Amino acid sequence: MIGFIIPINLSALNWLLIGLCALLVGMSKTGVPGVSMIVVPTLALIFGGKQSTGVLLPILIMADVFGVIYYHRHAQWKHLLRALPWALAGLILALWVGNQVNDDQFKRLIAIVVFVSVGLMLWKDYGIKREYTPDHWFFAAFLGVMGGFATMIGNVAGPIFAIYLLAMHLNKQSYIGTTAWFFFIINVSKLPLQAFVWNNITWNTLTIDLFVLPAIALGAWLGILLVDKISEANYKWLVVVITVFSAFLIFL
Repeated sequence: MIGFIIPINLSALNWLLIGLCALLVGMSKTGVPGVSMIVVPTLALIFGGKQSTGVLLPILIMADVFGVIYYHRHAQWKHLLRALPWALAGLILALWVGNQVNDDQFKRLIAIVVFVSVGLMLWKDYGIKREYTPDHWFFAAFLGVMGGFATMIGNVAGPIFAIYLLAMHLNKQSYIGTTAWFFFIINVSKLPLQAFVWNNITWNTLTIDLFVLPAIALGAWLGILLVDKISEANYKWLVVVITVFSAFLIFL
């Protein structure tokens, strides 16, 4: 693992992995779910636990912009606003927890959150049935707090918010549009917290993020192209295996 250093000191392999992560984030924000789960453990292995979240957050925000621009008209605001206040409460809880642990503990916390999120993703896809998913305020509150905590600690709230939206019986376009706006608002809210409380967003990290902006844009374009064509059955298991393996490496 390298230190929190200026971009010029990154190896070619590290730059390649960061660019790939940016590509996957762009794809995930425009409708190809699951692929960005690999990003969190990969960046944590390169930069360390808490520092990696500072590198990733601006990448997520830039990718969120592409998703919001393309799918903004499909957002279902009533569902978004039910969960949003609870998610913000989860952010504050995670902000406090993040200040109580060292980097090794933070990395292990990321790994645990990743494991839970992968489990929820599989449960959503293969376990629960749409008609039996709860749809009341406590459901939104519980998953909102969990999602806020997960996105602040490890930027892996996607599966949690997906379970919430599954209860709302949204079509694909509404699902993507609502998700895009939710994470754009949440990620922008996280920006000052990470910059001024965790102090893990600096000019150095922002320079890294700007360098990979073309990869984010390419990923967003690919996501739009693939959302109606790609078969989830084959790639999802590969994503799960790689993600769990990467999270296991963080946990060691």
